[in-house]
Amino acid sequence: MSKIKKIKVINGVYWVEIKEAELYILCGCPADTVKHLKKRGLIEEIEKEGVVCETGPNAILLSDVLMQNSSFSNLTEFPVLQMLYLQGMIIPNHPNNTGIKPMLVGTEEQVKAQMEYIYRGNYGLVSKEEMMDAGATWEEAEEMMKVKLRFAFGKITPSHELLDNRIVKNEAVEIRNQVFIKRIAFNIYEIIYEDEKVQIDLNLSAGELYDPPYQLGYHFINREYFAVIHSGEGDGWDLHRPCMASVIVFQGKIYLIDAGPNILASLNYLGISVNEIEGIFHTHAHDDHFAGLTTLIRTDRRFKYYATPLVRMAVTKKLCALMSMQEESFSSFFDIHDLPFDEWTDVDGLEVKPVYSPHPVETNIFFFRANWIDGYKVYAHLADVTSDEALKKMITDNAKENGISEERFEQIKAKYMYPAHLKKIDVGGGMIHGHAEDFREDKSHKIVLAHTSKPLTLKQREIGSSSAFGMVDVLIPTNHDYLITFAHNHLKNYFPNASEHELNYLLNHPIVSYNAGSLLLKKGQEANYVYLLITGSVEFLHAKTGKHDTLPAGSFIGFYAGYLGLHSPETYWASCNIQVLQIPSTSYREFVSRNNLYSELKRMEENILFLQSTWLFGDVVSFPSLALVAKQMQKIRLSHNYQIPIFQSEKYLNNPFSANVNTDDDMLHLIAEGIISIKHIDRDIDTLEKSDFLGGDKTILGNHRKFDLKNVKAVLPKDTTLFAIPAIAVTGIPIVHWKLLETYNKRVRAIYNEVQ
Repeated sequence: MSKIKKIKVINGVYWVEIKEAELYILCGCPADTVKHLKKRGLIEEIEKEGVVCETGPNAILLSDVLMQNSSFSNLTEFPVLQMLYLQGMIIPNHPNNTGIKPMLVGTEEQVKAQMEYIYRGNYGLVSKEEMMDAGATWEEAEEMMKVKLRFAFGKITPSHELLDNRIVKNEAVEIRNQVFIKRIAFNIYEIIYEDEKVQIDLNLSAGELYDPPYQLGYHFINREYFAVIHSGEGDGWDLHRPCMASVIVFQGKIYLIDAGPNILASLNYLGISVNEIEGIFHTHAHDDHFAGLTTLIRTDRRFKYYATPLVRMAVTKKLCALMSMQEESFSSFFDIHDLPFDEWTDVDGLEVKPVYSPHPVETNIFFFRANWIDGYKVYAHLADVTSDEALKKMITDNAKENGISEERFEQIKAKYMYPAHLKKIDVGGGMIHGHAEDFREDKSHKIVLAHTSKPLTLKQREIGSSSAFGMVDVLIPTNHDYLITFAHNHLKNYFPNASEHELNYLLNHPIVSYNAGSLLLKKGQEANYVYLLITGSVEFLHAKTGKHDTLPAGSFIGFYAGYLGLHSPETYWASCNIQVLQIPSTSYREFVSRNNLYSELKRMEENILFLQSTWLFGDVVSFPSLALVAKQMQKIRLSHNYQIPIFQSEKYLNNPFSANVNTDDDMLHLIAEGIISIKHIDRDIDTLEKSDFLGGDKTILGNHRKFDLKNVKAVLPKDTTLFAIPAIAVTGIPIVHWKLLETYNKRVRAIYNEVQ
């Protein structure tokens, strides 16, 4: 019988069990991994020496790379919490508190990043000075620190006191009890026990994603004047529901409250494209409200980020610790809008008031209101709140003790009880969450109870109701078709010189709904319609490469086939419930002819189709953004053995390869035809082929560039054709920035490891 058991959990995640050595290793740790382990029966509830607790991992093998395919690969906060508290490894007098600590195993870079990320996830801002840097007064910082220390049992504990770690390089290292691990290739490890060994490959293949732990129904969501979509009612342990969250619709625009794990899947089930999101209101930095932030970078513009400066700074420190980047970089991905505590702030007509809520990390709950015929309609989102019982235990008259005063308790309670037309409340219980019973006297019209993995009890149902995923509470109905407005704005972007009456000609065609999975165009099929995608997203399969990508709201489908009268070169299908402006190809061709657009569209056709076929631009970058980039692309041809210096502060391509390209510009290069070999001295680091890219990092990444290595060059083994794009043209596209950073770090890591 084998001594090592290896189980595939999901793509890129494995379970390795060595019972004789009492070692249970979670290999790979993307969002919601604990839920996957529970679904597979790898975490169970047991009774041990009279104490009810859970089984589970006691070590985590980290991915060599933080992100794969634009998703976080290492999010250890909840698995570590499961070990410390649900298994009982840190609880005094618990049978599982044997002195063995959870262990992180991996490269030095990733272990260090995870230790700091967990530290910030536990505590947020860790000093009064940091709080004051975020705008708090000395008195406010003093009070909040006393609350934080009360939650932390009086001490901010460094991660190394809670966790063990093992740094793995190229030699075998003992994990525990004669179990060894060796790194044999990038993201590939070998685990050895006695005369047995298993290999763990943590790499995701191209286009492969980490699966969410639940399946939810597809929905059509009306774009109302003011409405709340219930997009999450569970917590970080709920196997069947997303974590507590909401989507606000205001005047047709989409705003998120928090970004929990697998948020892209939740949005897809709701028929919302990530490009439709106007902004996010953020309550705090715990992973069940934080882990989806990376999804909000999967688009071609910066989202508006709304929170108090305290929350924003805590989130920034955690995200930047996780990503090992400088804190100033947060503004490269989000358009920051700081909100003051306890004041109503106008956000494009929607008023919002954040209120401080005691929690282990900096937290603000939100109240939203919009004026209407009979006065304001109010939505209150209370995640995460603390129960009356927990707060009362903190009350102290001694100014030197950690805790709160009686007066402060009454103020917090009064703010929690502010009446609303709709109020969603955290009732997770325990030391840091709320209780439904505390809101029995709440005067709100409707109360929704959330942030729990347990069914509501009969007593809880006397106070509030549950809400299923995708349910909508309309606070102010709309008398306007926002879809027409969205379609008009998209068409105006596509055809800025077309007259209003010509745009109205296109807009007069029907808006049609398609269910998830519906085929819009099939490869080789005559394109009878051109589709302007208004809501949702569409996937398509590249005819030449076989790869599939996603088109967001605002994209034209059948764009070229429509005006050229061609058969569709690719297959397109709805990835969720979608709504499109359906324009007959004959009508579209007439529009193109009347407005003399043929030559302009034909000129950009090659460039846009090429951009869509690349990994860098093909995923979730909308057509208008592609068109702006395509206009600035220049095709150049370089001879065999030409060398391009990279990762350096000098100009790229310093030869006069084209009279149309300014060689003083920092350039991003995409390979149209040919091969480029990246070398450090004479050693091959990477081989780039068609659609791959290099360059532009000096301008686009800026402060993200941590290395300025010499002796690194790109060599052309044969004549090669490139598209040259001024790097400045893509600096405002977050997903391109993100992918460039991911690739840059991968290449630098290969070079740095070789240098070491």
